[in-house]
Amino acid sequence: MIGRRPKRVLPIDYGPAADPHQAPGEPLVESVWVEPYPDETLGLEDGLAAPEARYEQREGVELAFIAALQHLPATQRAVLILREVLGFSAREVADSLDTTVASVNSALQRARAAVEERVPEQSQQATLRSLGDDGLRDLVSRYVDAWEQCDVDAFAAMLTEDATFAMPPLATWYEGREGIATWAAGWPLSGAWRWRTVLVRANGQPALGFYAWDSDEQSYLPFALNVLSFRGAQVSDVTAFVVRATELPESEAYARWPEQPADPRRLTATFERFGLPERLD
Repeated sequence: MIGRRPKRVLPIDYGPAADPHQAPGEPLVESVWVEPYPDETLGLEDGLAAPEARYEQREGVELAFIAALQHLPATQRAVLILREVLGFSAREVADSLDTTVASVNSALQRARAAVEERVPEQSQQATLRSLGDDGLRDLVSRYVDAWEQCDVDAFAAMLTEDATFAMPPLATWYEGREGIATWAAGWPLSGAWRWRTVLVRANGQPALGFYAWDSDEQSYLPFALNVLSFRGAQVSDVTAFVVRATELPESEAYARWPEQPADPRRLTATFERFGLPERLD
């Protein structure tokens, strides 16, 4: 999963007193998710590299992100990303961090050890590799169809039992197939909202630019960039980087979220960064 769970975790409770239409938690001031970056930005779509080399590059990026999400000390995190992801030499990193080559090598060794302790049983890149291009294309296509047709059952069937759905920068995230399906039926897949998508790649994983229908504009406008993680042939985590306004004065406004204006900063950090269109007709 690319996005780390927020500090204030609010898994929704669908007990007798629960309201599946409740508004998401307040936005977090401090960013606690690793933001999505296009594969091109991370050097993962080099046409000159062999498929195996690109796979190894993506694996390196994923492992670096896993370590970053696990609270590596600042120096180790910086060294790991500069050396393993961006490919700087030990001398260049030492100069950038105003330290010695020996210190850089030591920090990298400790960071690698931390990565090995935190690597999941199967990395995302290994999962994607096992699915193959055709299998992955089929999964993403089914996911898109479920959302565009507001088919809750089809969407839920694609999720693992312990799947999560987060919406940065909101504090609330949803956990479990049943809970996510109940939320989706009441909100995004209720039929009141209409969706279109554009496929991209973020941090070495499949991602979808989601556009919501705007009746005033008579067009689909950017809503969120969804980064998908898989376990086997099912979706295990979705991190939806929402670009609409989240500082809403009334909780009821979230029921009309697609009607809210875009947040310029988040729009730039996601849709514009990925070269996604301003609208879909």
